[in-house]
Amino acid sequence: MKARVTIMLKDGVLDPQGEAIRHALGGLGHDGVNSVRQGKLIELDLTSTDVEAARAEVAKMCEGLLANTVIEKYSIEIA
Repeated sequence: MKARVTIMLKDGVLDPQGEAIRHALGGLGHDGVNSVRQGKLIELDLTSTDVEAARAEVAKMCEGLLANTVIEKYSIEIA
């Protein structure tokens, strides 16, 4: 079973990397970009066959290590 975790900064948290990307895109002639938020995508290959158990385990991973829940939010997809 595969899990995909998307981690993004919470709304209201400054994103200097996103701003640097936006600025670089403008320098390359892509002037129509108002803002950029960048994040992380983590793919996990799990041994679990129970979708809800896998989701709970991945949520514990996010809370304990993968995401800084003070400034980041995460979403989990199980396939």
